[in-house]
Amino acid sequence: MDDRQPTDPVDTPVPPEDEAVLGRLPDAQGEVVDRPPSADAATAPRRPFEFVSIGLVGFAMGSADIVPGFSGGTVALVTGIYQRLITNVRQGAGVLSLLLRGRLADAGRALLAIEWGFVACLLTGIFTAIALLSATLERLLEQRPVQLSAVFLGLVLGATVLALREVRRPQGGHLAIGSVVAVVTAVGLGFGGGVVPEPTPLHLFVAGAIAICAMILPGISGSFLLVLLGVYEFVIGAASGRDLLPLAVLAGGAVVGLASFSTLLHWLLRRHHDVVLAALIGLMVGSARVLWPWPSASGVGDPTVSAPVPGDVPVVLALAVGAFVAVLVLGAVARRVAERT
Repeated sequence: MDDRQPTDPVDTPVPPEDEAVLGRLPDAQGEVVDRPPSADAATAPRRPFEFVSIGLVGFAMGSADIVPGFSGGTVALVTGIYQRLITNVRQGAGVLSLLLRGRLADAGRALLAIEWGFVACLLTGIFTAIALLSATLERLLEQRPVQLSAVFLGLVLGATVLALREVRRPQGGHLAIGSVVAVVTAVGLGFGGGVVPEPTPLHLFVAGAIAICAMILPGISGSFLLVLLGVYEFVIGAASGRDLLPLAVLAGGAVVGLASFSTLLHWLLRRHHDVVLAALIGLMVGSARVLWPWPSASGVGDPTVSAPVPGDVPVVLALAVGAFVAVLVLGAVARRVAERT
């Protein structure tokens, strides 16, 4: 038995009665720390109903993840599995970090500490939702780009309000940081290429690495990051058409991002929470430019801004406001759930 106390343990809920330390796993910096294996036994799905319920949560997360502005992390928070999800994400990131550093024995032990039953059920639900809903979303992207842009714009602006509420100690400096980031982002997007019809493998790989970071941030949408990077429509089309090669490249980037960027982002949030959040809020506000419904010729994600079409304004306004309110309601529910747990 290893009686040493870890200096930076993984945030895994451990029942008070579990005092014997028999397992080990990497922490956020990739170092191996002690972990009671009974924590897995206490939380792993043991009955068919538990497997089904986690799968349904995964389906809801997948449904949210493919819509820019909605966040699978927010769904996880509302359903009470967010901390458990993040614990397993960080454990997986630690395993990948150990593998990259050649510490195979430690990686093997850490791999066994992941709640594989929970992870498998959740991923099954997520991928099922993506497979079932991507075709419908692809059709709407082609046939109703103005209306869909309005919905996405309302969702992103609503998510921005939720993110503002997470700033713990608002200061003038945070407003300045957010404003600068918003302006630079909005102006910079004007020089970008907008929608990328045929992204290169490298582009997809980098997009996957960046988008996966949204997993640890309730309110930040991974799909919106894909819109910002110009590959959202391509990825939805690949998912709808079961085009596995580009999806595999995207997933490869997500794995690398999980092992590197997510750990760095977690570290930054722990030490500079409000500054990081202010920058993210500025990014969301400035990036809303790509969701302006007009023009619609090149699809959702075009940074070009033109005057509204008068006949579209009532419907667009109603859709945007409805989506905005829906996000605020979901956020209020999430906050209440978080306060009770």
